[in-house]
Amino acid sequence: MQFDFFLSNISKLKKLPLGGLDSQFKMAPELRKLFDKEKIKRLNPKKAAVLVLFYPNQSNETMLLLTKRAKYNGTHSAQISFPGGKHEYADILMKNTALRETNEEIGINKEDVHLIRTITEVYIPPSNFCVTPFLGHINYHPFFYKNDEVENVIEVKLADLMNINNLSTIKLNTSYAKNTEVPCFKLNGEIVWGATAMMLSEINDLIKLL
Repeated sequence: MQFDFFLSNISKLKKLPLGGLDSQFKMAPELRKLFDKEKIKRLNPKKAAVLVLFYPNQSNETMLLLTKRAKYNGTHSAQISFPGGKHEYADILMKNTALRETNEEIGINKEDVHLIRTITEVYIPPSNFCVTPFLGHINYHPFFYKNDEVENVIEVKLADLMNINNLSTIKLNTSYAKNTEVPCFKLNGEIVWGATAMMLSEINDLIKLL
């Protein structure tokens, strides 16, 4: 998808109905499907926000950004995610969390980001977080300044996300199950599953409506 076309459809993108859990659960691990709204509420999850950043490449194709977390002694070590993190009291608004964390992790100037809308909140059982994803765009190809939380940035063509040939399943050993089969996207040689894949699934269904 050309970035000019993407920009011309932002007003439409803001108004389109979200796929919600129907979209998310296409790419959800089976464990996640066991948690309904009431169960999640009882668990009193922590809050976080991420930024789904769209931008043009040198050929004016629409890109979106993923990051590969650095390895650490924790639940989401070395996983693929969107830039973002835990909500802090000083942020006040969740959108400020997404913008602050994106700046800290990959150096994107928050003043350059045009926020479009939120999509459906995603619950992550292993770490007990509810994550609010924000869609946003910048109008240039960025230079990334990674901090020590990020091993690598992964620049994905939006067209590759929408290519059904990049949908698959894989058996993984996770923090909560051994040798379990999960749906995934295969993008730029990386396996994207779990909460990030659930967000990507809703984004995919949304973009198809443009």
